[in-house]
Amino acid sequence: MALEFKSVTKAFDSGSGSTLTALQDVSLKTTEGEFLAVVGPSGCGKSTMLNMTAGLYQPTSGEVYVSGELVTRPNSHVGFMLQKDLLLPWRTIEKNVAFGLESRGFSKAECQEIAAARLDECHLHGFGDYFPYQLSGGMRQRAALARTLAIEPDVILLDEPFSALDAQTKIIIQRNFAETILEENITTLLITHDLAEAAFMADRILVLSERPGRVVAEIVVDLPDRGNPTARRQNPDITKYINEMFEILKLKDQKELA
Repeated sequence: MALEFKSVTKAFDSGSGSTLTALQDVSLKTTEGEFLAVVGPSGCGKSTMLNMTAGLYQPTSGEVYVSGELVTRPNSHVGFMLQKDLLLPWRTIEKNVAFGLESRGFSKAECQEIAAARLDECHLHGFGDYFPYQLSGGMRQRAALARTLAIEPDVILLDEPFSALDAQTKIIIQRNFAETILEENITTLLITHDLAEAAFMADRILVLSERPGRVVAEIVVDLPDRGNPTARRQNPDITKYINEMFEILKLKDQKELA
């Protein structure tokens, strides 16, 4: 399994002597190259799942595995993409893309070669000598994708990476990203509040409850064109998956209010 949670619970000290449980008894498995999306209400532990996968948090109980290895510390098997691109403003785009390679001991020539190839792949040929402030938001996010791909991660973690983009740019970047990870068979975990985005991009969707987050539904998106979210947008069957998520979340809200 590329990614696996085994009965994972995560609780935090609230600071007042009590604990706040973010996730409770969450289990999941992904196959290599699978795109898994996670949706749920705000505060249900979605970001906590990403942080535990990356090794930034440890479970209170249960175990997290990436590429068959137990995650006990920050690991080199994962790449992170966030809502903010977090490019270093004092480094050129090429050197931003090469940053992770430098920290892993690659030579200067290797860093330049890999960074240039990834920038070409992400449609940023000719922009390696630019600085982040000289690029549009969409181009910066493509640079962040190139940086993530440069380290050749087994798993890519996505924390609402397209939410700050305008509608047109979002569609373009989603398609660019989806094509790339499908071609390279990279396992991907996306957390999002956008139900349509989950259906457009994922093979499978997990729906979490209110905090503490538990898996209350699993939806298999049985549609073609996983590498082409634009085509999925136009598929009339896409609405049934969006409506299914909406009804599950609405039902959970009604139960909370009862």
